[in-house]
Amino acid sequence: MNECIENTGFRPRIAAFFCNWCTYGGADLAGVNRLQYPADFRVVRLPCTGRMNPEFVLHAFRQGADGVWVSGCHPGDCHYIAGNMYARRRFTMLKELLEYAGLDPGRLHFSWISSAEAEKFQRTAKDVIEAVRALGPVDAADAATKTMVMELRKVI
Repeated sequence: MNECIENTGFRPRIAAFFCNWCTYGGADLAGVNRLQYPADFRVVRLPCTGRMNPEFVLHAFRQGADGVWVSGCHPGDCHYIAGNMYARRRFTMLKELLEYAGLDPGRLHFSWISSAEAEKFQRTAKDVIEAVRALGPVDAADAATKTMVMELRKVI
């Protein structure tokens, strides 16, 4: 993994939106267990991924994020009954919309990770970061990218 960083010099900036009850707990457990994973993402802790507004994703891309990772409770385990299912529907629609607008769908990731799955958190974190790293940076100053994200905001 360090070899990839040395060859390209690129460290992706990833905005991560985590459920307070599950994925955030899994990240905490990974830290307590001293599991190693890259620190190329910044976490926004949400009470539930059902609270995840598509504008959060658009704002992250507008601010220069190279990728976005949304992660919450497994289906049927949501503390707010069905919030994660609402998030999955929004995520699917947003991913298709971003792809239609020209943004690579590999920049947007969704996962289910419980608070007891530290190893899965570690593995998924590495996978998300490597997938975004392979795509290269999104040029936040690129007028076409900014225009595309602003236009999508009007639709959503």
